[in-house]
Amino acid sequence: MRGGVAGAIAAGWVADRALGDPARLHPVAGFGQAASALERRTWRPTRPAGLAHLAALVGALGIATTAVDRLLAGWPFRRTLFRAGVVWATLGGRSLERATLALSAELEADRLDGARALAPTLVGRDPSTLDAPELSRAAVESVAENTSDAVVAPLLWTALLGVPAAAAYRAVNTLDAMIGHRDERYRNFGWAAARLDDLANWPAARASAMLAVAWAPALGGSRQAAWRSAWRDGAAHPSPNAGRVEGAFAGALGVRLGGLNSYSSGPERRPMLGVGAAPAVSDIARAVRLARLVSASAAVGCVLLAWGLRR
Repeated sequence: MRGGVAGAIAAGWVADRALGDPARLHPVAGFGQAASALERRTWRPTRPAGLAHLAALVGALGIATTAVDRLLAGWPFRRTLFRAGVVWATLGGRSLERATLALSAELEADRLDGARALAPTLVGRDPSTLDAPELSRAAVESVAENTSDAVVAPLLWTALLGVPAAAAYRAVNTLDAMIGHRDERYRNFGWAAARLDDLANWPAARASAMLAVAWAPALGGSRQAAWRSAWRDGAAHPSPNAGRVEGAFAGALGVRLGGLNSYSSGPERRPMLGVGAAPAVSDIARAVRLARLVSASAAVGCVLLAWGLRR
């Protein structure tokens, strides 16, 4: 039925904007628990073991989603509800916004300890020594990267290949967050998850960057500056995807991102993205506003893409 996937994208995005993540029984949280349980049996300090772990989990979720979708083929309304529910479960834009603005509120009230306590919901770096400017930078960088990862990517994969692709994408992205690290335990076991996540996010990161460039004037920024930051500065970033989106946000907001980050695996220096001052607390809300514009534009574009592909 033409428009079934397009309608599901629209409904799922609206549900995420209105409700955010489910407070209880979130499917992604359940998947994470299952992945942790399986890891206790599959972990080995080798790449083949990690690849098998990844294939088992992503394959099982993709097959299950496909099976349910086909089972509901004779009930169009139920099928659309199921598809919309899958899209909703794969999105995280509203919850990202809430977490970011909560951290911003703590910084505005000069409650540095409170902001540090909230930081792990947004970033993986050690927040214990971060001051207000560094927490502001972390928040802006997280908004930029996660707008691509948690909104644009699942919408795009749904439009291109349907809800099984969105579910598989969210599985890959979740596994990357769980095991795609460079520490001793996951350097080899998480290698496949990290590389597949890079590949899965490649198109969405560039789409997100281009949308941020397009919306730069709405934030008082320059499209030219945003483009340069995304494609010149972003190329130096160790991530093939995060650098593009963070660079575009930096240029659109007229701030400078990058610097020294401290992780459990050790310190990492990220390249400077953009030209301007380091982000202030007030720039966090501006980054959220830009994320909203990028998210809404991506939703409209993916609805039209799915309709055009007769999905």
